[in-house]
Amino acid sequence: MSPLAWTATVSLAVWGWLLLGQGFFWRTDQRLPAPRPAAGPASGRWPAVVVVVPARDEAEVLPLSLPSLLAQEYPGRAEVILVDDGSTDGTGRTAAELAAARPGGLPLTVVRPGEPAPGWTGKLWALRHGMALAHAREPGFLLLTDADIAHEPTSLRVLVEAAEGHRLDLVSQMARLRVTSGWERLIVPAFVYFFCQLYPFRWINRRRPLATAAAGGCVLLRAETARRAGVPEVIRQAVIDDVSLARAVRRSGGRVWLGLADRVDSVRPYPRLGDLWRMVSRSAYTQLRHSPLLLAGTVGGLALVYLVPPVALAAGLAVGDPRAAWAGALAWAVMAGTYLPMLRYYRQPAWLAPLLPFTALLYLLMTVDSAVLHHRGRGAAWKGRTYARPEPQPNRPPEGSGYFE
Repeated sequence: MSPLAWTATVSLAVWGWLLLGQGFFWRTDQRLPAPRPAAGPASGRWPAVVVVVPARDEAEVLPLSLPSLLAQEYPGRAEVILVDDGSTDGTGRTAAELAAARPGGLPLTVVRPGEPAPGWTGKLWALRHGMALAHAREPGFLLLTDADIAHEPTSLRVLVEAAEGHRLDLVSQMARLRVTSGWERLIVPAFVYFFCQLYPFRWINRRRPLATAAAGGCVLLRAETARRAGVPEVIRQAVIDDVSLARAVRRSGGRVWLGLADRVDSVRPYPRLGDLWRMVSRSAYTQLRHSPLLLAGTVGGLALVYLVPPVALAAGLAVGDPRAAWAGALAWAVMAGTYLPMLRYYRQPAWLAPLLPFTALLYLLMTVDSAVLHHRGRGAAWKGRTYARPEPQPNRPPEGSGYFE
């Protein structure tokens, strides 16, 4: 066989493994159970919950998200703490006005912790203060959710049902991200697909897990487990905090569950390619532990898995190499087939599936750009803050996660 045919065959073999051996990552069936009217904690007493929302310059999205938290239909005691992390756009004032407009909703407290102390990222500094106030209320659970996340009225109840019914310490849902603009349709479902490929949800949710991850937009955490795990102090430098949190919980002996959301949605828009590009490039190199070797391996792997199939098909047809063309076509078909369930989850047309190689090329370029920004001293930047590479800490594994906050 020609070198092109060999390369295409290797790519096809990799796709065979991904299809059957990577935890069936492409399936979208890891969901919380549907709520039942008579369901609840076995004791019949619902544990108290404090919702902690870190927010920095979020006045624009809060009217679309915060009212959904204040309107939660939860049978037990619940309240919301919004931590205004140095906002300059009136985030705290907006939150207070939204709460005043809903006098029958959950109680809201707005706090301002000031600028992060050295060695802390902004979000985790905000969570530190919010969680400290929450622990003073002696809740059974903490719901850590981002300011751009909207929850259906039964979301909190169903999360607590799952945690109590299955004795879980951390229940996390990958919020359904907004998919409205053309670039969002092209890039956002692929982001979740890549995340699932890297961290197969079935592996995470096993009794004996093979992977550990969480989605930072929606995390229900037992208060006792949070104290035992020492969070957020033990992950205070994490730029990509969700997987770091899940690993800390699992190291403390806690059980972790992660799945796709049906009642939790992100309302943050990414209408232009530049918006999505910045979201990815700000932390992609962090996930690779700032390693040039991992960067080279990632670029090579993305090229072999996603770019070789269409190139082999086109080049094989052009030069009369049928083996290369057939191997490339089959690999591309498997790739597109595994992407279809995620497109259905996002209610997107099937014709987007064959475009996945182009989307992968964009992610490859974003990852390289992330490394370039890091070496120029502008990596891991978010809303006016730039975070240096975390200093190693004893017994702390490298962080890793997805790209969106």
